[in-house]
Amino acid sequence: MDDPVSILRCTNKVFLAELLEAHGVPRPRTLILRRETLLDVEAVIPYPVVLKIPEGSFSRGVFKAADRPELRRIASRLFRESDLILAQEYLYTEYDWRIGILGRRPLYACRYYMSRDHWQIVRHRADGGRDEGGFATVAVEDAPAEVVDVALRAANLIGDGLYGVDVKATVRGALVIEVNDNPNLDAGVEDKVLGTGLYRAILLEIASRLERQCQPRQTPRGAD
Repeated sequence: MDDPVSILRCTNKVFLAELLEAHGVPRPRTLILRRETLLDVEAVIPYPVVLKIPEGSFSRGVFKAADRPELRRIASRLFRESDLILAQEYLYTEYDWRIGILGRRPLYACRYYMSRDHWQIVRHRADGGRDEGGFATVAVEDAPAEVVDVALRAANLIGDGLYGVDVKATVRGALVIEVNDNPNLDAGVEDKVLGTGLYRAILLEIASRLERQCQPRQTPRGAD
């Protein structure tokens, strides 16, 4: 569904952070750090601080530093993988919203709950296993309007494909965490409300795009 440009924009968290900031999309306080500017974060974001590598996904490459020693220890490991890392304020919520966007229109809305006794939706265990929190899928019209609106604003900066926008509803309002170019579409989860209608909408969008691409180009009058 998504074009290569959309994929590149979504998978680079540094680019995405700068894009959201440039267009005034609400998000947690975020800094882009190099080795030599690591401690700049302390003047802007209180501990605990969330640290991310630019290309992480599925909660991998995301860590929480409780103090300066932990900040240095985690950052040292992350800087071996990337010249830049992101620092973001820690905002705990019981769940994150995921708003599915297709063709610049909201398609589905889910609440993803944090894993038990953990601060993320997915908890990666030392033994290689993983634990996940629960979910609750609701009709788009039943999701908070502010959450849906900010998700649309963020997704529209990426393109007109299929995106999953993660949003936290906080006392400061709805804040965009990230935009995913390959959102989950799991049977019994994201399709809980729409059922087969969710897949039908995606297939119709694909068919419509194929039809537009296959239409012969008209030669401007007088061009021959």
